[in-house]
Amino acid sequence: MHHSRLCSIQIDCKVDDVDAAANFWAGALGCRVDLAHPGSRERYRQLETPSDQPMVQIQRVDHESRVHLDLETDDIEAEIARLEALGAVVHARLERWVVMQAPSGQRFCVVRVQRPDFPLNANRWD
Repeated sequence: MHHSRLCSIQIDCKVDDVDAAANFWAGALGCRVDLAHPGSRERYRQLETPSDQPMVQIQRVDHESRVHLDLETDDIEAEIARLEALGAVVHARLERWVVMQAPSGQRFCVVRVQRPDFPLNANRWD
């Protein structure tokens, strides 16, 4: 048995200045950039979002700009197996997360638990 839920929306920006990108998205979404958040580091900027909404993180990337979702789970390997059974495939295994690809082509990440209220509102998979 494990749990998973939508954790965050990742806005991948192929830019030189991650702060300018974060300021744009903060203004567009009516949020503030939270530089004190542990998620704001190097290539990343965390936006402040209400606790009942997914987190939004801006990240500077080398690939084309896009948006992807992160799913948080208390058992990454069990969640990967569940998603593979639905038709997803592993695209890349990184140090702390796994990039997967849906049968329809979108990439998304499976990450360890990120928010302190987990597993509130998470799906339970037996």
